[in-house]
Amino acid sequence: MALVGYLIISLASLIYVGRADLSKKVYAATGALCGFIFMTSVWPRGAEILTIELPLGVPWIGMHLRIDQLSTFFLAVINLVSAAASVYAIGYGAHERHPMRILPFFPLFIAAMNLVVLADDAFTFLWAWELMSVFSWALVLTHDYATENRFAAYVYLLMASFGSLMLLMAFGLLGGADGTYQFSSIRGASRDEWKAGVALILVIFGVGSKAGLVPMHIWLPLTDPAAPSHVAALMSGVMKKVAIYGFIRIVFDLLGPPAYWWSIEPITLGAVSALVGVLFAIIQDELKKVLAYGTIENIGIIFIALGLSLAFKANGLTAAAALSFTAALLHILNHALFKASLFFGAGAMITATGERTIERLGGLIKLMPKTAILFLIASLAIAALPPLNGFVSEWLLLQGILLTPALPQWGLRLLAPVAGIVFALRAALGAACYVRVYGISFLGRARSKSAEHAREVDDWSLGAMLGLLIVCISIGLVPGLMIDAISPVTESLVGGRLPAQHFSQWLTIAPITEVRSSYNGFLVALFVVISGLTAYWIVHRLWPRPVRYAPAWDCGYVDPTPLSQYSASSFAQPIRRALGGVAYTAVEHLDMPKPGDVRVAKFGVEIKDRAMIYLYGPICAAVLAASNRLNGFNYLKIQEYLAVVFAALILLLLVVAI
Repeated sequence: MALVGYLIISLASLIYVGRADLSKKVYAATGALCGFIFMTSVWPRGAEILTIELPLGVPWIGMHLRIDQLSTFFLAVINLVSAAASVYAIGYGAHERHPMRILPFFPLFIAAMNLVVLADDAFTFLWAWELMSVFSWALVLTHDYATENRFAAYVYLLMASFGSLMLLMAFGLLGGADGTYQFSSIRGASRDEWKAGVALILVIFGVGSKAGLVPMHIWLPLTDPAAPSHVAALMSGVMKKVAIYGFIRIVFDLLGPPAYWWSIEPITLGAVSALVGVLFAIIQDELKKVLAYGTIENIGIIFIALGLSLAFKANGLTAAAALSFTAALLHILNHALFKASLFFGAGAMITATGERTIERLGGLIKLMPKTAILFLIASLAIAALPPLNGFVSEWLLLQGILLTPALPQWGLRLLAPVAGIVFALRAALGAACYVRVYGISFLGRARSKSAEHAREVDDWSLGAMLGLLIVCISIGLVPGLMIDAISPVTESLVGGRLPAQHFSQWLTIAPITEVRSSYNGFLVALFVVISGLTAYWIVHRLWPRPVRYAPAWDCGYVDPTPLSQYSASSFAQPIRRALGGVAYTAVEHLDMPKPGDVRVAKFGVEIKDRAMIYLYGPICAAVLAASNRLNGFNYLKIQEYLAVVFAALILLLLVVAI
């Protein structure tokens, strides 16, 4: 019934178009419905599994829905962030020039994501998956007057279609010749190991194209800047998690007992995605593109954790599998929270200044102090600094990586440390990335006239950011409560769970044993507060000289222009030159006038994605060449058409016979 409520809200936005405050009413109703579903999903109900069969969909099959531990967790994630996005949009949507391009599709997009999580047969899953793609595509096209936005929507639709095709073939392989496409039948069927392996590869490509795994990531940095900020928050923070749900549901639930080599693909692609994502994020000038590539990085982290869990589960190491799987689930929740907050903050800055590039911001901490504080907390969380929630999930994953020497396969024992090295390098680069974003955007002097006249945004936008960040801080301070809450999900899929954490002394978490490793977010926070207050007291009480304010100066002279400040490009240049060649090609263009020439010197960098150069470029060229050759089929005679049809029929019969 709640999903029907989203449809009613969408229809109401079309019926009452032009009414005063329609945008606020639609977003308020959507937020209230999301809040209701969230409260229902977190309400304790034990291990009970609810199933519903509706007389819809394919004849004699119907539509099957199921609520279990896994779907409950993802329902909570989807609707918590969607409720915050709806609250944020009450204020943010007032600045939208074309609200009717968003209002009908916004609640339907949320409904489609919920339906994917509830689906209990292949038809319902794929149908909801396609609805999710179509409605999000319509939202990306909101500002279709810009050429780059239309191109982003086109690329997104192509990748979404590719992913749907991969999932369709995966379910066809799992369903077999009998066509048993209900998940209960697929779950109980026996199949050859090679079929399960092929299905796994198809699923990785299918969900990877939606989640943003490298090399299926090319659409993500295009769509997030194109979409409105609250939509981008849902697409980056929630829709990618729905794709991960699809991977977990199929691989951990439907494919049956895993083989150890199933873990190689997710660990490898996860490590590559994490490194490529952070290397791209640290060189971007556009704020939303930084966040988009940051999503690719964090999706890679989640897939590393899921791959490790598969490896441990295949070798009967249940406790280690539960640790890695818990780390993955917790990071799914954490990333949804702080990434949505960051997109809200980006939308606030764009609304206040009209600028999208961080090079034209600066000094906003004085003009937008509330946004600055909230954005700082979100940046610290995504940079995985204690005592915030991002550190907890990444620390748990690190504990899982340290357990990989127990794996008997030498390939995995070599692959896992490499993934661990990439994980550690990514953590350092990620911290540098958000130091760069925050420092250039909020500190220093304003770099443009629009940044000089920025004003604080509305309370709705600030309240949505604050609400999500309170959850981030709570998870960081008392992570044991959240670990225990998601442990039933872990137990239902990997056969084990972490020891109970919330009864630990001083709220300390010990995922393995207290002797081996432990962490206490509350004590870390207490130490940070005491250290900060002590430093403040020493500086302001014991220092004999009063604080003085003076204009910026350079070599003894007053600096008249903010252009002499450290820029975002100069901050990223050493990292780009040292490590950038791993992910992209960078060509520097320098135009330096000769002595006596008064023209301005120019410097530029041309960045190209290696995936576009070596993968999608040749594919596009091959498709274009093939289409030019096949164009001759449009001018065949009727006899030649019949011959082609007959040859195709014979070929298909041979395929079926083989």
